[in-house]
Order: sequence, then C-alpha cells, then structure tokens
Amino acid sequence: MTFNPLEQRGIPLDRQLRNWRELNVKPIDPDRCDPYTRCRIITMNGIEVEAILFSHNLARNTVDPDIKRQLARTRYIEAQQQKVVNWLLPGVSSVLETTIAYEQVAVDLTSWVARMEPDPYLQQAYQFGVLEDFDHLYRYANLYEMIEHRKAEAIVDGLTEVMPGRPTKFHHRDAFDNVRDPYEKDGTDPLSKLHALTILSAEQQTMNFYMNTGPTYMEPIARRLYQEIGLIEEEHVTHYESLVDPGETWWEQLVTHEYNECYLYHSFMEQESDPKVKAVWELHLNMELEHLHTACDLMRRIDGKDPAEILAPELPNVLTFEPNKQYLRELLATQMDLTTLGAGYVREAHERFEKMQEQIHGGDEPPSERVMAEHDAMFGREYRVQSEGEHPDPAMREK
Repeated sequence: MTFNPLEQRGIPLDRQLRNWRELNVKPIDPDRCDPYTRCRIITMNGIEVEAILFSHNLARNTVDPDIKRQLARTRYIEAQQQKVVNWLLPGVSSVLETTIAYEQVAVDLTSWVARMEPDPYLQQAYQFGVLEDFDHLYRYANLYEMIEHRKAEAIVDGLTEVMPGRPTKFHHRDAFDNVRDPYEKDGTDPLSKLHALTILSAEQQTMNFYMNTGPTYMEPIARRLYQEIGLIEEEHVTHYESLVDPGETWWEQLVTHEYNECYLYHSFMEQESDPKVKAVWELHLNMELEHLHTACDLMRRIDGKDPAEILAPELPNVLTFEPNKQYLRELLATQMDLTTLGAGYVREAHERFEKMQEQIHGGDEPPSERVMAEHDAMFGREYRVQSEGEHPDPAMREK
C-alpha cells in the first residue's frame, strides 16, 4: 500500500503534549525481546536526537522570533518523543550490553541501506563504513566476555555474526581523507537523501554515546577501547555528513528531517513484533505527520518552494532490520584492505595514512589490539560468532 505523508494529517500540534504518566513507558525485557526491537529503539533515539539538535542549530541561525517560537514548539514535542523512545531501553542492561546493541544497529542498518542505495558512490561510502562497525562489534564482544564474563550471542541472538572486520587500528586516517563528495540535491534520488540522513543520525548518536559513557568504566582496557572507537565514530560522522549537499537550504533540510521521521516510524510500525512498542511507533508517526506539514508551511513561506519538488511522492519500501550475513561476507572478501584517499578509496597505504598511523599509535599497539591480547591471555582464544562458516578472508581466520 502506498503512503504519501504529504497527503496525510496527523494529531494537531496543540494536542501532542503528554503528561508524566503518558511519558512513563514500560521498558522492554532484554532477555525476551526481539533484538531488532532494541535496534529499532536505538535507531529512533538517534533520529530524534538529530531532529532536536538540528532544530536548535536552525533556531540559532534564525532572526525571526515567531519562527524561533514555532521551532521551539515542535522541538519540545520532539524532545518528549526522544525521552519516550530512549526510555524504552531497560536500566538492567549494562553500558557494554547497550554498546553491543548499538554496533548491531550500525552493522545491520548500514548493510540494509547499502543494499538498497541507488547511487553507486553513496553505496560505496556505506559499504566502506560498515566493515569498520563490524570490527567494532567484534572488539566490544571480546571486551564483554572479559569484564562481564558473558557472551554477545545472547544480545545479537544469531542475527548478526561476530568476527573481525577491517581492523580497528587501520580506521585512524588523516582528517583530510574522511571527507566525501556530496550528492547533488536537485539530481539525486529522494531515497538517497533519506539514507544519508538516517546513517548520519545513527552514527552521530553512537559517537555521542561513547563520548559520554566511555569514562564511566573503572577497567583501564574498557576506558581505552571506548576512547579509541569513540574517535573513529567522529571520523564516521565526518564521512557521512559530508555526503549531504551543503547547498540545501535550512528549510529543505527541515522538511527532509521531518519526512525521514515519518518514513522510519512508518517502517518500524509495519515490522514491530512488540505490541507496546508498535503503539509508540504509531503514535509518533501521527505526531510527525503534523510536524512535516508545519515544516512544509515554513518552506513554502520562506523558500517559496513546493516541498513536493524535493520529496518522494510516496514513502519508499519500509526500511527493514534483517540479517545481512551473506552480504557482509561478500564485503569482507573484497573490501577489507580499502582505505580512503581524498574523496575516493584505494587499496594501498599512502603517505597521509601512514603518517597518521605513526602519529596516533606512536609505535604501540592501540587499545583495539590490546583487548584481543588480554582476551587471548584470559581465555586462550578469541570470541567469535561465525554461524555461516569460516571467515571469508583467510588472513582473518582463527589460528
């Protein structure tokens, strides 16, 4: 069934404010929930955080007090949505368990987007990034067994494999080589805009999460691993945000943000297995429909453009959380040795890359390598989940 948000009306804005009782949602049970329910929650939290931060930045660049007030009104509702979504996560889960779920989001969300992306250059950007998130999942899973003596397979539940990706120590690149070429706003597929904003938002939330939770650990190896991967997440945000055309006006961006929220809430409502969580997605979709119309009105009034000129005439096929094991194995077999050079990709280490590696590692092994050495000393093996057989790259197989 086709669904065009521009033709649908939701809950009027003046009826969207919720009281404390309505905001007090019951969290999911981490031992019984569908792992992809948790992934959808983490994704939508990142989407709502991006919406709030974008609205704040837009307000800081707007002189009209009436527009500031309109943005503030919608933004407060977005803030309530973010609290509801993020508070669906259970307090009984450790930071590291939530971290592993964050990386499962990065792996399966980015893989799905890469598979569906119509633009080859953008697709390559997602393929490149996902192999790094895949390796982060592997490093955190080994840390999890070390300090909590539990196995990540209970979190990923066989949906996502755990084994080496592009080694984390090679993710540290000169900042010059983290900037990609942007899509062209008037020529790109509207789906590509949604993909770019979705992955940017998810990576940004991961960056923020690691920035704030990393130093809460007492174990030195955990503190150091979060510090290293947190720096790489900043690189990833640079990588993905540079894909967005900087020529898009503030109002075009606002409309795209709101349309993307409609797209994702609709997608997740369609596939959600938990009835209580599904009800949240449905409620928030009906709120976002009205936010979209408010943004469209601002775009018409200030930019003098019809939002239909930049948006898809109907929502794309639902964004789906599903296993991507074979797709990832194809990338592991063919793209492990890539790095970036300018806005492109190469297989050979180059001068800027080698200089960055020398400067940041300083002749020592980084935390991502030390965690593996400490895990091996403790257990005499690595922690992996390889449900589909041996690693596709012979060099990465367990010895």
